[in-house]
Amino acid sequence: MNWSEVAPPASRIGLLGWLRVVVRAPVLAVITYGGLVVLLLVRMVEWPLFGQSRPITPYITQAVCRAGLIILGLRLVVTGLPMTAKGAVVANHSSWLDIFALNAAQRVYFVAKSEVSGWPGIGWLARATGTVFITRKGQEAKRQQQLFEERLRSGHRLLFFPEGTSTDAIRVLPFKSTLFQAFFSEGLRHEMHIQPVTVIFTAPKGQDPRFYGWWGDMDFAGHLLKMLSASRRGRVEVVFHPEVPVEAFENRKVLAAYCERVIRTAHAGAVA
Repeated sequence: MNWSEVAPPASRIGLLGWLRVVVRAPVLAVITYGGLVVLLLVRMVEWPLFGQSRPITPYITQAVCRAGLIILGLRLVVTGLPMTAKGAVVANHSSWLDIFALNAAQRVYFVAKSEVSGWPGIGWLARATGTVFITRKGQEAKRQQQLFEERLRSGHRLLFFPEGTSTDAIRVLPFKSTLFQAFFSEGLRHEMHIQPVTVIFTAPKGQDPRFYGWWGDMDFAGHLLKMLSASRRGRVEVVFHPEVPVEAFENRKVLAAYCERVIRTAHAGAVA
């Protein structure tokens, strides 16, 4: 049986769980969408002055995500340091909660599939916070390459998930190397660095180890309710590994394999 077909046991939300939802959900909504309003207002001033560079608004996103993790009962632990060199970040992908954890740990801009821009609620947040949307059409490759170069040259640190899908939080899937090709263009190869980052979720005591995973046919609303109703806190650790220069690797497949090995090793050691 494929791992993605096996969902954690269904958990019934009791009275106390629903009380926690009633208390936490409005607070999370106010912080998230209130932060969005503040970000948009600041962006109205930031754009004419600084254009694409966004020197202020990422701090708002980071503050909102840190507060969101507290409300969701997730303790953030950061190991290592975000790189200061020009480049991009790659990480494993367990859940929509990765967005909160990775934004809380550093100021980044996510690379997401174009479908995300149309998701109710989430799409608005993604667009406002500077997410780069990509398609899987071959004819779009050149335009996307130009977009990556433009954003990277503006000082943006792009973050993408090479697995291509979220998981059950207890394993790392094989990395797809397609997006790594963007960093091997002549305009970027000799100045770009890639930093592998491992995201490790630890379920609340007594819960299924896959508690925070979001995969297969799981719906967002149901998963969010489970997070909001939880009585015990879990933990998410963000591990920053040393960055590596792109030009040190022969091609995208070699670079992707290296990043996968680093992230998989750290993840396996933590969840074993």
